[in-house]
Amino acid sequence: MQLSLDQFSLLCLYSAMAVYALAFIAYAVDLAGRASASVLAEPETAVTTVDARRRSAPLRIGVALTVLGWLLHLTAAITRGVTAGRVPWANMYEFAMTGTLVMMTVFLVVLGVMKQDLRFVGTFMTGLIVVFLGLSAVNFYVSPTPLPPALQSPWLIIHVFVATSAVGFFSVGFALSVLQLMQARRETRARQETLARQEAQARQEAQARQEAQPRQETPARDIPKRSFLTSLPDPETLERLAYRVNIVGFILWTFTLMAGAIWAEKAWGRYWGWDTKEVWTFIIWVVWAGYLHARSTRGWRGTRSSWLAIVGFTTIIFNFTIVNLFFKGLHAYSGL
Repeated sequence: MQLSLDQFSLLCLYSAMAVYALAFIAYAVDLAGRASASVLAEPETAVTTVDARRRSAPLRIGVALTVLGWLLHLTAAITRGVTAGRVPWANMYEFAMTGTLVMMTVFLVVLGVMKQDLRFVGTFMTGLIVVFLGLSAVNFYVSPTPLPPALQSPWLIIHVFVATSAVGFFSVGFALSVLQLMQARRETRARQETLARQEAQARQEAQARQEAQPRQETPARDIPKRSFLTSLPDPETLERLAYRVNIVGFILWTFTLMAGAIWAEKAWGRYWGWDTKEVWTFIIWVVWAGYLHARSTRGWRGTRSSWLAIVGFTTIIFNFTIVNLFFKGLHAYSGL
């Protein structure tokens, strides 16, 4: 039986999901290797450990599979657009497909541009995109349909593409913020455990002196618990990297807000109408502006900055899911 172009698009999308899932497994294997390979590494072998991680076979396989999945993902989006005769982001299914494609594109670009090796973020990115694609393909799929009159504008390409690019940068920043919180918690617990051991050792030595007994032997150094986090950058570096990518996301989201107002004037004769989607786009902008302001002028760095970034990303997910599905308005283009 011959496949239609839309069926071929679906086949490529499901194939991309399968390849992303394999990439997720490869990244996870690398993280497991980090937990066992770097735990007992001496300080003088730290550079060797980092070089070994760069040559990690699962890590290289994960990146290669990610690129292959991206190519299949791109093919699915292009063939869907050709089938519909327009850009492939006019409903929830298409926006999820194209939005996750842009997210993965941003991740791959960041890997190539950043001097810091961020391939460890691949576990989060591939897992997140497999979940998003799976939910959209199962719950939001609709056959290609013509564009509503309000969407028949060049601003559809500009406005939506820039918005999805912003979400791509915010998603990478979100992943780094989550890792920052995990790393900060691990270091805090490690310091607390070290302090507790030192206090116990001091009490033991004091008791031994009082009883005129020889001091019991104690380990020369603390052996940290096994965790993949031991091979990742410190919390300060993770938070700083998240801040850098979030700045790019905020600039793109600011343009999204302005482009949306211009498009609204062309389509409906007003720049702002307090539509639900417009309000939430502005709320997201305010949250991220507050994040940047708090970090740059109030010294909200580290854990507090990461929590603000997570809140900001949560508002984006709410906007593209709950608002699209359950709120009525001029932007009700879910296609369902």
